[in-house]
Amino acid sequence: MNRFCYWCVAIIFSGFIQQANASIADFKGEDGYRLWLKYDLLSDVSLRKNYAKQLGSIYIDTQTDTGKVIMQELQLALPGLLGQEPRFTDSAQQATLVISLNPSLQADATDEAFAIQTQQGKIQILAQNPVGLLYGTFHLLRLVQTEQSLAKLDIQQAPKIKLRMLNHWDDLDRHTERGFAGESIFDWHKLPDYKEQRYYDYARANASVGINGIVPINVNSNSLILTPAYLRKVQALADIFRPYGIKVYLSIKFSSPQQLDGLPTSDPLDPQVQQWWQAKAAEIYQLIPDFGGFLVKANSEGQPGPGDYGRTHDIGANMLAKALQPFGGNVLWRAFVYAHDSEHERSLQAYNEFVPLDGHFESNVSVQVKNGPIDFQPREPFSPLFGAMPQTSLAMEFQVTQEYLGFSTHLAYLGSMYKEVLDSDTHTNGEGSTVAKVIDGSLSKAPLTVMAGVANIGADRNWTGHIFGQANWYVLGRLAWDHDLSADNIAREWVAMTLTHDPKASEQIVAMMMQSRENIVNYMTPLGLHHLMDTGHHYGPGPWVDNLGRDDWNPTYYHRADDKGIGLDRTTDGTNAVSQYAPYWQEIFNDPKKTPDNLLLWFHHLPWDYTMASGKTLWVELVEHYYAGAAAVELMQAQWLGLKDKIEPNQFNQVRMALAIQVKEARWWRDACVLYFQGYSNMALPAGLEKPQHSLEYYQSLTFPYAPGQG
Repeated sequence: MNRFCYWCVAIIFSGFIQQANASIADFKGEDGYRLWLKYDLLSDVSLRKNYAKQLGSIYIDTQTDTGKVIMQELQLALPGLLGQEPRFTDSAQQATLVISLNPSLQADATDEAFAIQTQQGKIQILAQNPVGLLYGTFHLLRLVQTEQSLAKLDIQQAPKIKLRMLNHWDDLDRHTERGFAGESIFDWHKLPDYKEQRYYDYARANASVGINGIVPINVNSNSLILTPAYLRKVQALADIFRPYGIKVYLSIKFSSPQQLDGLPTSDPLDPQVQQWWQAKAAEIYQLIPDFGGFLVKANSEGQPGPGDYGRTHDIGANMLAKALQPFGGNVLWRAFVYAHDSEHERSLQAYNEFVPLDGHFESNVSVQVKNGPIDFQPREPFSPLFGAMPQTSLAMEFQVTQEYLGFSTHLAYLGSMYKEVLDSDTHTNGEGSTVAKVIDGSLSKAPLTVMAGVANIGADRNWTGHIFGQANWYVLGRLAWDHDLSADNIAREWVAMTLTHDPKASEQIVAMMMQSRENIVNYMTPLGLHHLMDTGHHYGPGPWVDNLGRDDWNPTYYHRADDKGIGLDRTTDGTNAVSQYAPYWQEIFNDPKKTPDNLLLWFHHLPWDYTMASGKTLWVELVEHYYAGAAAVELMQAQWLGLKDKIEPNQFNQVRMALAIQVKEARWWRDACVLYFQGYSNMALPAGLEKPQHSLEYYQSLTFPYAPGQG
């Protein structure tokens, strides 16, 4: 059976009882497996006929494995979209679509660039190598899926970021840390011999948005991945992914020389250790000639690293980098570090450890920085590391999985968050020094540029647990390719390719998506509050938690609520975190009147009766944000229910059920947090707001021992 036929089969579920109203739920049609590559028949007959004429005869001039993938994709896509089988020809002269290598193409220095041109009624896709042709083919199919004109195409594209990656936090036993869509898609027990259909479809989806690197195992790594048996399993994945332009990278445990071969140390300055890594690199490249390199979490949350031997991060990273250099590999060294015994407030620690090392890293090292200075919170300011290390490649690490955003039952389109961070102006090199320009090398001319996302993918049929979670995978790839694209336009693409072409329905869905992340900020952590999630699993509110093993694991460490007020003072009179930002931001963040409301309590501890820009007190504004967030989810639910006739039943019902959960949990977050903070403010709820359903003690009593995705 052709491996791509799997996507063409509609899965029909029947007999599901909807307990809420005792009716039979309709789960016919698309279940989400095909993602944004649905390739359903276009409803506009005239448009379909026009496309069929323009794409009626196809010439592909490469016989590589990637060329075969291009042909297979067209064989799958065009009959589905147009109701007509493609006709392939050996003559470029006779073809209406020519997919051709052109070594002289000057679209960009990168060999991933492509051009699409319409000339004299013929469409040409041109690229320097087959992978560029694959990207161009997917772009052309996107134009068809979104019903764009092909009459006068003149497109030249090249990625702005060199390495565009997914980091899976998946363990070898298939548990997925911070994953909420089922177990890992990587079945290490069956590999290398059993190559599942899902691996190919995963590769297609990634290639369609330009993702060219994956890390299949957790940053909290297992040294077994570097043993010969597991490397052969990695080789099997690399062989599958190679035609799609995707390289495999591995998370490695820094103490592997000791764990695997009994060396007395893993000190990066020890010659035996250096030789061990050099030999291991050679072993890997013998199996996987295009292996990407290593991702490293070191001296963070108990993971071993160079600090165990009194060495700095650059010494550890450079030791690995030198082992990979003969083969063209790279090291991605995570900056998510915070010392157990540090006297400094948590948000300062990565900056303090890494900025003194600027310029000390090898050219094939990129320091991978989370978008904010804490840990994937619903809202954070951009990390001050961006712009503070001009002589070092800095990689962006975004959250795609929703560890702190309600898991896979909360609708949170993260494109707006990614753009908020990427468009932030660091002002470290004058106005216009955006985070995007830091990571794409525009400011530093760094040869290695990287954007990575912590994947939200699992073995659920719909891949991401929530249909709208697919949009976050999609937007990560699109923005890594071109960070100048708008989150709004990317959402429109995704809706058209995944859900509906109906104009009114599309407008309504895009509006829901663009507001969705702000809704979550409002009912979880408004006005710059952060890290209010409950212990360990990060599911649900826990602003009262104050009994964990270290201060900076406790929500009370971050909100500092007391009888006088709320918020963490990070000004020059407090922890002085503002000093890590450019003078432009220091002036703003030091002054509560200038600090944006959405970061106010991130930088300031303010009285409950502090007068906000609106003229309301801080207490009233805080409570109103909580209630507005919950109300917005109820509105979103009502809007979705009104779209029943515009969305396939299976997709519609999956989202309907998730929204019902989100409505309940938004109220839970609202009520629990408002009651807890009210105990300090001693102020009444603003007039007209409904009282919380339960007591604070009730919310504090809730436990969730089997919440998914725990570490």
